[in-house]
Amino acid sequence: MGVDHATLLDQFEREVQTTYRGDLYRVRDNGTVYRLRRPGKRRRPLDGVWTFGLPNNSTGYMHIGTEVVHRIVATAFHGEPPSDKHIVDHIDTNRKNNRPENLRWITRLDNVLQNPVTRRRIEIAYGSIDAFFENPRAPVNSEGIKNFEWMRTVTKEEAQESRKRFERWAAAATPLKGGVLGEWVFGAKPRIDPEAEIVRDVQSLTPNAVQRNWRTPSTFEQCPDAYSPDALAEYARRLTPGSVFARNAYGVSLTMMTEQGDGFLSVVSNQPGNTIKGWAVAKVTIENGKFVHEAMGTFFTPEGAEKRHCGLLGKPFEGETFDDFA
Repeated sequence: MGVDHATLLDQFEREVQTTYRGDLYRVRDNGTVYRLRRPGKRRRPLDGVWTFGLPNNSTGYMHIGTEVVHRIVATAFHGEPPSDKHIVDHIDTNRKNNRPENLRWITRLDNVLQNPVTRRRIEIAYGSIDAFFENPRAPVNSEGIKNFEWMRTVTKEEAQESRKRFERWAAAATPLKGGVLGEWVFGAKPRIDPEAEIVRDVQSLTPNAVQRNWRTPSTFEQCPDAYSPDALAEYARRLTPGSVFARNAYGVSLTMMTEQGDGFLSVVSNQPGNTIKGWAVAKVTIENGKFVHEAMGTFFTPEGAEKRHCGLLGKPFEGETFDDFA
């Protein structure tokens, strides 16, 4: 299993600063960018946040706002493009791997002729290089060039190994056989998203309460003492705004919002003094006579937590939040 997304953000060796299309960025050699707020301008959602960017489902490229991350990273580490005909080549064809060593300025023609991985993928998609040049809009295997699901952010070691695998494949000119493309490229099962890990239940410090995906032992001060048919409704009545929802060695979480859904409670809380991700959402259910408190995520902003809260309840939430981009 590889390294999770949050840990990858802090794995870097070098950081530089660059200006790109009027914005000032700090850029790391792991492919992350940090956009500085424009002086005198309103703060944008992704200003002041380290991010790999958000994937564009149509192209597979990572974006920060309207800009593509790979061009920002290439500018920071390789300078301005030599001409307006130059594009950024992802050498291993993984469009989420924006590490500087995977990027280079190159013309579209040279990209086809000089990158063996790109050339081999084009041959599979079009039948031949000649067919590509004759009509680049008519691939015979469009799925082969539009498959972005295998792409992901990578560690330095993963990037080196996956590139070697692709180059061996391109040189052998043999098709991939069996398994999922991502498994073949990275030589292992896909990394498990922390939010998708196996659910683990542990006993809380409150006797009749259980914690799910909630590592720190906590006390739930408003939790009813025993199960009853209207226990969730009673719990909701106790969780008044400002009341202590959870308490542990790191402090208290205060109730901000509570609402009962179909067989569960959704609770939005805030941890005073936590300036990073101080907002959280928990889902409370009753299983085997015990109150199960399941962590549903932590958030930078109350709006991000509220959006998650509404999603649990099946209620609409208009617009994007800062947490959508972080």
